[in-house]
Amino acid sequence: MPPTQRGQAYKLDANRWGLRYYADGVRKRKSPFPSKSAALAYFRDVIEPQLRGEPAPVPELTLAEFVTIYLERHAAGVRPRTIENLRWRLGVAEKAFGDNPLRDLERMSGEIAAWTSTLSERSRFAIMSALRQALGAAVRWGYLTENPAKQAGRNPQPPPRKVRAFTPAEIKAISAELSPRYRPLPAFAAATGLRSEEWQALERRDVDRRDRVLSVRRTVSSGEVIELGKTGGSLRQVPLARAALDALDALPARLDTPLLFPAPNGGLLNLDNFRRREWAPAIEAAGIATPARIYDLRSTFASDALAADVSVFQLARIMGTSVQMIERHYGAMLDGSGAEIAGRLDALDAARRADGEVQTEGG
Repeated sequence: MPPTQRGQAYKLDANRWGLRYYADGVRKRKSPFPSKSAALAYFRDVIEPQLRGEPAPVPELTLAEFVTIYLERHAAGVRPRTIENLRWRLGVAEKAFGDNPLRDLERMSGEIAAWTSTLSERSRFAIMSALRQALGAAVRWGYLTENPAKQAGRNPQPPPRKVRAFTPAEIKAISAELSPRYRPLPAFAAATGLRSEEWQALERRDVDRRDRVLSVRRTVSSGEVIELGKTGGSLRQVPLARAALDALDALPARLDTPLLFPAPNGGLLNLDNFRRREWAPAIEAAGIATPARIYDLRSTFASDALAADVSVFQLARIMGTSVQMIERHYGAMLDGSGAEIAGRLDALDAARRADGEVQTEGG
């Protein structure tokens, strides 16, 4: 009989653990785990039986019990905001199927398909994506052999929301109705395309006026500031157009906080309070047609950038998203631009021809 082995848990970072052990004389690793005890429990329950040649016992879990395990393991490598969203979306599925054992749920793809049809069009995609993702993990971990959420059928995305872009006059009118400390905010957000959770955490040291860029180093999640990548290559840099620099120049001077857009007391701005106390009253007082979201300032930047011939690839990098998302949400702004693009190509071709003629004559 081979000697008894012990797995060794080791720390990956502040919130994640790894597991190392020997199998067939080869050192192996597995990670991440949310805690040391979770790593050692995995070795005891899964690895040890395999080393003894035994099949690992798979406990009978209900969907609700599995969701708890899944979120705990998934939390080791993602932001808290992501777990909050997953918990809400999976909670909808739990209300319908939480008491069903996973083995029974595996044979209920028809029931899942029927339940899916009762969800609203706007929420269906996100809820089903979360369920498909969680049950996909159940398949990988041996609790299921097939993913019944995938067997239930396709999960098409809903049509994107209509893009709202503010005009310069609307931004000026909204700003005029805000408290003085926040009047530069609409122009700044519309000139940079930052998400609200990004400009909430923005500090003076993130702005490089010489090179006219700002670095997105942190974000806000669940009311807490989360540091992003530490290396220069992992930071997103956003160009500062004149409108953004003018907005920064208009900010009231404060020595009690490094934040550019703090709460009145200098701390982190509560976005819900800002919407209720500042944004909504300003929209109403300015006579702006609703819905008019803070997020529409980001859409305004995208609209202006596309109008200024910024490429979709460049825009995706600046906004910290994918080309696919830009094309999906702002595709309407690209549609119908064929004649304009053809005109620019014709102009380029004409310039090259003219240059060639000049070189020929000079040669």
